[in-house]
Amino acid sequence: MNQKEQIKKYEGPAGGWGALKAVTKSWWGSENAIKNIRTMLKTNQNGGFDCPGCAWGESPHGSKVNFCENGAKAVNWEATNRFVDPDFFAEHSVTSLSSQTDYWLEYQGRITHPMKYDAASDHYIPIAWDEAFSLIAKHLKQLDSPHQAEFYTSGRASNEAAFLYQLFVRAFGTNNFPDCSNMCHEASAIGMKDTVGVGKGTVIFDDFEQADAIFVLGQNPGTNHPRMLEPLREAVKRGAQVICFNPLKERGLERFQNPQVPIEMLSNGSKPTNTAYLRPALGGDMAVFRGMAKYLLQWERDALATEGKAIFDRQFISEHTTGIEEYLAEVDATTWEHIAEQSGLALSEIEMVADMYRRSEKVIMCWAMGLTQHRHSVQTIKEIANVQLLRGNIGKPGAGLSPVRGHSNVQGDRTMGIDEKPSNQLLDSIERRFNFNVPRDAGHNTIQAIKAMEEKRSKVFIGLGGNFAQATPDTPRTHLAMQNCDLTVHISTKLNRSHLVTGQDALILPCLGRTEIDTQANGPQGITVEDTFSMVHISYGQLKPRSEHLRSEPAIIAGIANATLGCHPIDWNWVIEDYGHIRDLIADTIPGFTGFNKKLDSPGGFHLVNPAANRQWNTPSSKAQFGSNELPKQLINEAVLQGANKPDLILQTMRSHDQYNTTLYGLNDRYRGVFGMREVLFINEADILKLGFEPGDKVDMVSLWEDGVTRKVKGFTLVAYDVPQGQAAAYYPETNPLVPLDSYGERTFTPTSKFIAIRLEKSVSDTIPLETVS
Repeated sequence: MNQKEQIKKYEGPAGGWGALKAVTKSWWGSENAIKNIRTMLKTNQNGGFDCPGCAWGESPHGSKVNFCENGAKAVNWEATNRFVDPDFFAEHSVTSLSSQTDYWLEYQGRITHPMKYDAASDHYIPIAWDEAFSLIAKHLKQLDSPHQAEFYTSGRASNEAAFLYQLFVRAFGTNNFPDCSNMCHEASAIGMKDTVGVGKGTVIFDDFEQADAIFVLGQNPGTNHPRMLEPLREAVKRGAQVICFNPLKERGLERFQNPQVPIEMLSNGSKPTNTAYLRPALGGDMAVFRGMAKYLLQWERDALATEGKAIFDRQFISEHTTGIEEYLAEVDATTWEHIAEQSGLALSEIEMVADMYRRSEKVIMCWAMGLTQHRHSVQTIKEIANVQLLRGNIGKPGAGLSPVRGHSNVQGDRTMGIDEKPSNQLLDSIERRFNFNVPRDAGHNTIQAIKAMEEKRSKVFIGLGGNFAQATPDTPRTHLAMQNCDLTVHISTKLNRSHLVTGQDALILPCLGRTEIDTQANGPQGITVEDTFSMVHISYGQLKPRSEHLRSEPAIIAGIANATLGCHPIDWNWVIEDYGHIRDLIADTIPGFTGFNKKLDSPGGFHLVNPAANRQWNTPSSKAQFGSNELPKQLINEAVLQGANKPDLILQTMRSHDQYNTTLYGLNDRYRGVFGMREVLFINEADILKLGFEPGDKVDMVSLWEDGVTRKVKGFTLVAYDVPQGQAAAYYPETNPLVPLDSYGERTFTPTSKFIAIRLEKSVSDTIPLETVS
């Protein structure tokens, strides 16, 4: 647990020997190494289990080794032989546990028994499963309205669990479904639905092998989804262009060494991953794409005047789109000065990437939360789609839109109906199949749920996975809101901070992990997930459960539902005897899943057909819609600019390399040269000196918002890093307290975690000695 704090420059490539060393360390650290080695070889394999990490899809060509460094960490973190049992809780009070770090809490191991919080002793004590279900049912039944309960879902839940969860909650009478999608890709779903009629990516894995250019926007695959680096590397190898937009210089986007290619490892060679690396200002991506569109329009007019040959795909635009005249008028109205100022790039850089785009017949646009956690994120996604529509780069092989999802089934959860604003089509289908009147009013998203708990309008919180208390913004305020509840329930594998933020009653219900064998009345069961390419896979656990007291997520949901609703609208006990029963219900209800059980017989699963990929547009006009949006006049709120304290920097939050969402596998960030520590602030060295500090100094960060509330995090070490001046970066969840609940994207309610105006103050903590400043 104890690690030396140090900053030292990392010179090697992403992947390579460092990745193999990290995988080996995680194996041994699990204290279950021999079994876990065999288990890892079943990761993402037919008949094996789907990686519990990211949602990146599997190559259709197959491989004997189909996992990455972070996937190995996820498996070994879950399949540990360390346990949090009743004796652990008897030894540690909730107050004493609250003083520990997030890493320490999860490091303690797997929760083995259902536990109930005893306020009198400040300890969790064991509770029988039936008693736990009865306690939940008691609290739910005594609510004045079903809308006084919040039902959270993390992206780890299987399709089967998610479907049962949404069915139970709607039968209970509410659409209160705050979920992790609200925190990340909501802008992708809204912007793409507006433009092409579907909120999912339009590409499949094979498209990456045919693309002439791939844009990687606002993401760091080397840390967040390392398996993506391989198709990017192969694209460069065959001559395709890979264009990266990222303010920080990230090793995975510069050099990558494939641990599965022996000659590359033995020769210690590495290949560049990118062919162009642009570093726009935080929040400036929309301006970059508006600039690209403006260059394309200029070249279109020049070409038509001199050559008679269009740059735009005029046939595609005529047959498949609407709104282009209004959009081009908006492009004309946008000044070059506005584009240059807001993008943070030279116009020559924008012209360069616009020309790379123009010379490529087939282009994929990939993006993640660097684009979706801003106020104007929906407009940004629509601008990217606009540029793709100009050249017909949607609905043809090797081209399309690809939001790269985070957790392994976050996309599948939404497909199954985890949605606070469900479509009428879904609700009508549920009513037809299950014969009850579903709630029609919109429910609460994550931000609305926190406010409802804060105002004591919601009294019960149930979390299906995740670490809600830490994943959400305005952390102290969120914690107080949850403590207002009469009951908090967390369905979890390992101890985390949310378990220590209790309502008057609180339960921890321990569930099986993705790696574990799930045995029900009719034998071992498989569960399914949907990856970022809309491929649906079946997953079978390989390891004996860590405790005989664990239950599967579907079984826990069925137990709660049965105690609360009895056999309405289904026989909950019967449905979990064989998960094929659940899949039959899904097939009857969710479009694209007809013959669900039979389709899973195919190795690799099956693809959910995407209408936009086939140039079928589920929009009001039945055509793809160009979106006409002005660039934001400015990105920093006027009230902040006119305040007494001007911001020193704009901060973005991000993950370390030893992290997945709020799960911390360790305290190192190898590629960025940080070891044994997490409270660090990556900042340009010129900014460090300009602000009167030295590398290694410790500072407090104060965020500046129009509400005037002081939000501060303390004791962050300044790390000189290759980041544009005026910008900075730090890890979440440590910096989540800096983001107000009321600062979220237009139409999305997604926290603006990638654009935080901050001021630095000298910390009372000491400066740390730096070995080598990175």
